[in-house]
Amino acid sequence: MPSLRDQLPWTQEPLIVNAPMGGIAHASLASAVHQAGGFGFIGAAIDLDSADKQVGIAAETLEVTNEGLLPIGIGFLTFAVSVDKVANLVRARKPAVVWLSMPKSIDDFTPWTKAIREASPKTRVWLQIGSVATALAVAQSCTPDAICLQGSDAGGHGCEQGAGVISLVPEVYDAFAAESIDIPLLAAGGIVDGRGVAAALVLGATGVVLGTRFLAARETNLHQNYRAAILAARDGGVVTTRSKLFDNLPGENIWPGYIDGRSLIIESYRDHVAGVDISEIRRLYKDAVAADDKGYASEGKGRAAMWAGTGVGLVTTEQSAAEIVEEVRQDALASLKRVQSRL
Repeated sequence: MPSLRDQLPWTQEPLIVNAPMGGIAHASLASAVHQAGGFGFIGAAIDLDSADKQVGIAAETLEVTNEGLLPIGIGFLTFAVSVDKVANLVRARKPAVVWLSMPKSIDDFTPWTKAIREASPKTRVWLQIGSVATALAVAQSCTPDAICLQGSDAGGHGCEQGAGVISLVPEVYDAFAAESIDIPLLAAGGIVDGRGVAAALVLGATGVVLGTRFLAARETNLHQNYRAAILAARDGGVVTTRSKLFDNLPGENIWPGYIDGRSLIIESYRDHVAGVDISEIRRLYKDAVAADDKGYASEGKGRAAMWAGTGVGLVTTEQSAAEIVEEVRQDALASLKRVQSRL
């Protein structure tokens, strides 16, 4: 697999990327990750005006690359926004990378990829994928510049059915090798420290995407109670769960049917499991998010979803984004050397 440094020569190895978490990954986080030698993303979610504002803020302090690109990326939810409006934003801002995820149909990636490349020919297109079959399909139909393989341990939204990166990454790697497909792979899901990065590299990834770990970054746009709940959580596979309930809390679920989300277990979820009617769960949710704490609380006492992956139990300290990137990078290198010394 080719190195992602061919696309992003200003970054350092191993490549650490912050996930384009909508409403959470703003200019401050993307810029800080970039300055630390990683690759930073701004998450657009469904509000393109807000995303454009954040990109503009980042552009005020970042120098463009030799290709005339802004050295950060923007992530888009393809099911929720207009491809034409996104293309206009990309044409105007020229990010180094556009990250596309969550299409209504996997076939939607083809026109989206074409539109982005027409809008900004030097901008790279990365696609988020959750299975071997879809990775092969988009590799052949879209030829993306990289594929992010999101495993089932990931926090936030992802495929309802899927495997963890421990099997997903090497299976895709082997499938690509068998078809002579030469597209870099990134691993995401459950990776929060250097040991996880080292493992992902051995599995076949050329870079890693961290979401949950960056929830502890001071530059992340996050309510203080949400961050406190992340730092207090332990035993991540027990205190988080995947469910479509979380997207049903504000009202009717708008996400594609194959998508669910992993959150810290909250009171709303426990009510759901106990058989409480969704109308009552929504009423309690609405009251909770109107308060100053926005429905966020530690130890499972909140009512608003707090997206987090199974690695959350390893996230214990609030840090700057730069400290996170450097610590994870150095720990990854040390982990690889430590294992090599035993052989």
